[in-house]
Amino acid sequence: MTSASTTAPVADARNLALAHYAARGVLEHVLARHGVTFQQQITLRAAATSETPPTPDGLLVQVQRSLKAEPAGIRATIDELLERRLLVADGAHLVPTDAGRELLAVVGAGTAPFSARIWGGIPAEDLAAAGRVLALVTERAEAELAALGA
Repeated sequence: MTSASTTAPVADARNLALAHYAARGVLEHVLARHGVTFQQQITLRAAATSETPPTPDGLLVQVQRSLKAEPAGIRATIDELLERRLLVADGAHLVPTDAGRELLAVVGAGTAPFSARIWGGIPAEDLAAAGRVLALVTERAEAELAALGA
């Protein structure tokens, strides 16, 4: 296993993007085995982890907040999940089906060994520092998006 060098580059937007896309690439490899897209998985997980079952509009807002994706694309994703019977309407709300929950469990199990190798061995204090920096970057980027009217 390799570890970060003491002369590692300073965190910046490029390094953050490279880490994101590398990790996302691993996840998308696992998702492809199950015929699921990244946006479908994010949308399904959002529905499954909501404190209360979301309405379609509520789910759209939640996913848009996470992915910064266009509403039309998110609506199409919700429709795909409904068509595949991974989500169902329960009155005015959307809930994952047993198949949807099973898919999330299978994807979680499929990514677990990769996650263990990617994150394993990183000292807790480094993870805490990275978490603080990422939270601050997210907060600032969200403020910039709000100022842009996005």
